[in-house]
Amino acid sequence: MKQYQVPQFINVEDKVVGPLTLKQFFFLLAGAVGGVIMYFALPFWLFVIVIIPVGILFTSLAFVKVNGQPFSKILSSAMNFYTKPRLFVWKNLPKETKKIPESRAEPKIAVPKGNESRLSDLAWSLDIKEKTKQ
Repeated sequence: MKQYQVPQFINVEDKVVGPLTLKQFFFLLAGAVGGVIMYFALPFWLFVIVIIPVGILFTSLAFVKVNGQPFSKILSSAMNFYTKPRLFVWKNLPKETKKIPESRAEPKIAVPKGNESRLSDLAWSLDIKEKTKQ
């Protein structure tokens, strides 16, 4: 019988560019290209103010994981949550209670406490349901 090697670590991405995966490399490359464009397009004082959050964003996109999920997935899920409409299927509204006169109210059935065995409680509840249906 032929032996085959079973792949291991299939959930780990390959390191393509040095110690970086392909995704990490492209996130850092996009941040660097954006930084160079901003350097030439903005005055220096505005460039310094803008490049800090942009650098943090692209660095976190490349390296940060939240609960085992990449930050890019968390960010895209947050954007979808805030931009797409949501449908509320169920909304609990308080019921309007009407008082029933004592003469028309259904008689209350005494329910035994849990001091008996569970099987006898089940048998008792089945007997009561049969009697109330008649």
